[in-house]
Amino acid sequence: MVGNSRDKTKTGSVRPIKPTKRSVSGVFPFRGEGGIPYESTLERDFIVRTEFSKDVRSIISQPVSIPFSSNGRPYKYTPDFLVHFDLGDRSLDNWPKPMLVEVKPEADWRKNWRAWLPKWKAAWRYANEQGWIFHIYDESRIRDTALQNIKFLERYARMTFAPEDSNWIINTVREMGVAPVHYLLALHSCDRYRGEGISHLWHLIATRRLACDIRLPLNNFLDVWVA
Repeated sequence: MVGNSRDKTKTGSVRPIKPTKRSVSGVFPFRGEGGIPYESTLERDFIVRTEFSKDVRSIISQPVSIPFSSNGRPYKYTPDFLVHFDLGDRSLDNWPKPMLVEVKPEADWRKNWRAWLPKWKAAWRYANEQGWIFHIYDESRIRDTALQNIKFLERYARMTFAPEDSNWIINTVREMGVAPVHYLLALHSCDRYRGEGISHLWHLIATRRLACDIRLPLNNFLDVWVA
């Protein structure tokens, strides 16, 4: 896969995250390639939701320090994350721009948006100069059906199944292009082993060997395809 060929800057964390008594902080393991620090449960959930997508190449915590002024005084603002995407099979004309992200609870930004507006305008301008986009994420954009599904699938990621059975299911989906869950259950599981069959399908989705629209309910009518 090709990454963002138009990235103008190489970024890493510019501010280390330290433990705090006011919120939950920690490090989220990212695909066996290191960890991503977070400062709140909402930031952690953003990482969980974003990392699940195979289009996401990397998530950088505290990526840049952006100067701005407010009431005639200079300040520096550090957004929470920078998300890089893979180009995949898209053309360069449709390349996915890196996304600079601020994670804020809705109650906080509604209360303080006037005071925070100067730094967010500075972040928008900075992102635009770099060829990025800037977004603010609150609970409505993070703690949705997709996150619920991802957390539900976590238990199935740790399961094990016979490789030949997994390959059989995957080959069926590959030949069909797109297949509904109920069809795969009917083809690959009898009624006696239906519970094991659905667990196997959730396992293949959880381990990214099969893909789906993670925003939709996980049920018999869900369509899946080869990741």
